[in-house]
Amino acid sequence: MFRTLLNAGHGGGAWEPVTDGESEASVFRSEDGSRYAKCVPADSATSLEEERERVRWLGEQGIPGPRVLDWRDTPDAACLVTSAVSGVPADRVPAPGLQAAWESIADAVRRLHELPVRRCPFTRDLSGMFATARDVVARGAVNPDFLSEDQRRTSPDELLARLVPQLEQRLAQEAAETVVCHGDLCLPNIILDPETMNVAGFIDLGRLGGADPYVDIALLLANSRETWADERQANSADEAFAKRYGIVLDRDREKFYLRLDPLTWG
Repeated sequence: MFRTLLNAGHGGGAWEPVTDGESEASVFRSEDGSRYAKCVPADSATSLEEERERVRWLGEQGIPGPRVLDWRDTPDAACLVTSAVSGVPADRVPAPGLQAAWESIADAVRRLHELPVRRCPFTRDLSGMFATARDVVARGAVNPDFLSEDQRRTSPDELLARLVPQLEQRLAQEAAETVVCHGDLCLPNIILDPETMNVAGFIDLGRLGGADPYVDIALLLANSRETWADERQANSADEAFAKRYGIVLDRDREKFYLRLDPLTWG
């Protein structure tokens, strides 16, 4: 179904399936590597349309990332074609490479977060995240692969219930400090120039929108710990990021969003 849609109107050439990544969409890469296509069944077309608009909007703000090249839909499916961002995903560089890129990553995140949030037509707000988490938990759809080892020992209902007492405080913090967030700021979604180790762009923008900055910060710091050699290096990197970004880390706030995020995928 998807290959028929691709071959019908997206510039020709062969398309190769992309097997890495955790998206439920079917993703293809053009044979020359210059384009990516994300295809979904018709019942998911609205969310893909929203991602298309996020990609367009962010490109208009001067933040590097993919460009929308084509859109095609039928009664059965929809497909978004974007340009590739040239470079290497940040999760594919070893610790010394990530360390070399770390200041550039902090600068790029800060620039994203400094965009005028009132002009951003999209949201990733906490009320919406919590509503999504409640729905995912109620449907028994939490993906255990997204949970940390200690979370897997507790039922999703209890994991969500433990966050409720903090909700009022976190909503107040968000209201005071809302920024434009990527929404899924893990290392695979940060592309680096392999020669300069500077950020070449952000990809996978389906969750971009106004949110608490810790929506991004918590996920980035946690995900980067999979690259650092040990806990000491990880803690040093956390502090280096915070200094470059311009904050003192709020570890409780960080932990809240890190525990909420896995409950929103399902």
